[in-house]
Amino acid sequence: MKIISIILILVSAALSIKHGWDGFRPPGPEQAKMMATLGITQNMMPYFSMFSIILGLTLFFPQTFFLSNVCSAITIVLIMALSLRAGDTKTALIEIPFLALPLILIWLKYPFKF
Repeated sequence: MKIISIILILVSAALSIKHGWDGFRPPGPEQAKMMATLGITQNMMPYFSMFSIILGLTLFFPQTFFLSNVCSAITIVLIMALSLRAGDTKTALIEIPFLALPLILIWLKYPFKF
C-alpha cells in the first residue's frame, strides 16, 4: 500500500506542478476558449497557477498532506461545477479521475509518517 501511495503522491504532485507551470505560459487557442467558457480571465491565471504549484509541493509534507488533498479536490469540483454551468459535460466527466486521485490519497494516508 505504501508503494502505491508513494506513486500516487508523485503523480499528483507532478500533475499539479505541471498544470501550474503551464498556466504561466500564454494559452493556446483551445485553452483560451476553455477558460473563457468557464469564466476564468487571463488575469486570474497566475493566481491559479501559483496555487496549483503550492498544492503540488505541499503534498510532500505530513503536516500539509491532508489539507493539500482537500484543496485539490475542492479545486477539481469547482472546475467540474463551472464546466457544468457552461454546459460542457465532457470536461466535467474528464475531471472525475482527477477528483478520485486526492480522495484516494487521503484514504491511503501519508506514507512516510513514522
